[in-house]
Amino acid sequence: MPVASKRVRAIRAKVDITKTYTLSECTTIIKENATAKFNETVELAFLLGVDPRHADQMVRGSVSLPHGTGKEVRVVVFCKQEEQIAAALAAGAVEAGAEDLVTKITGGWTDFDAAVAAPDMMGQVGRLGKILGPRGLMPSPKAGTVTPNVGDAVSEIRKGKIEFRVDKNANIHVPVGKASFTNEQLEQNATSVLAAIIKARPSSCKGTYLKSCAMSSTMGPGLKMDAASITAQYR
Repeated sequence: MPVASKRVRAIRAKVDITKTYTLSECTTIIKENATAKFNETVELAFLLGVDPRHADQMVRGSVSLPHGTGKEVRVVVFCKQEEQIAAALAAGAVEAGAEDLVTKITGGWTDFDAAVAAPDMMGQVGRLGKILGPRGLMPSPKAGTVTPNVGDAVSEIRKGKIEFRVDKNANIHVPVGKASFTNEQLEQNATSVLAAIIKARPSSCKGTYLKSCAMSSTMGPGLKMDAASITAQYR
């Protein structure tokens, strides 16, 4: 049986896995225990009371983090018009184009974190569904990534706008920043995500919507939060 390292044993001694923590307590404990040799990502994880097999219970949307994710986001843009290509590149897109970009991605290139598309490009972008879909990169009108204003969309994403989507097991994982962020920055980012998840509740969802919620860092412990209080606070 693997033996826990001294670092892991020290962390376990500080965390009560049977307890639920407030948002403020979570950020404090996570920052104290983010002792890895890299800047750990802080994430919220949710288990929802929905059945993703039914289209009317799909939970998907986007939210702008006040302090960004702490990560440089690489965005590509599918567009035809010269002014759109210029706007996308000026806003910081790593690639912008039409058939040439589709061909490049069909060939296996996926070195980007988000994708935006002009509406008149969705016919071609749709053919990339098997490549972009599993990676969560498919542009979507609901997420604001299918728009004629591609430059604005790129700017929002690079400033901290992120997408979330429930998986087949009714889970959602959303980054809320880095361990190097201040407590206040993490709390404000997390508050934005919590409010967005609660607001995204499908009308067809019956019973308990938010079953559980936890915050963790890449190499740190997962801290349970009070799902009932979160639901009541952000409803």
